[in-house]
Amino acid sequence: MIDSPATLKPRYQEHPRMFADEPGYFLLACVLVPIGVGIVWLIVWWIKTRCTLLTVGEERVLLSRGVFSKERLEIELESIRTVRIDQSFVDRIFNCGVLKIYTAGDNPELVQKGMPDPERLRSALRS
Repeated sequence: MIDSPATLKPRYQEHPRMFADEPGYFLLACVLVPIGVGIVWLIVWWIKTRCTLLTVGEERVLLSRGVFSKERLEIELESIRTVRIDQSFVDRIFNCGVLKIYTAGDNPELVQKGMPDPERLRSALRS
């Protein structure tokens, strides 16, 4: 039996990391938990990260975001000119980074913060 493209395992599929994305905000939210504001902040933030998914397939990159309204961005792998992953010192500690994909021009077509395992992501986009 031949697998359809929908059943093939993607090269890379991850949600952004919540803590590693913004550790300062995470710590501030944890400090604010006793007064109630922090727990609401953490729940909303967690839902937003769970509703963001980056998938690198055989032919395209798909970024899906949104809780109530959805934003879906697809980029053909053939049209990718440059892949850039920026990592701060904190990002390197938590093994995550900011993904920027350029297709044409000087502005990135796709920017996503907090993506885990940037070397596996880079190799998935380049292989």
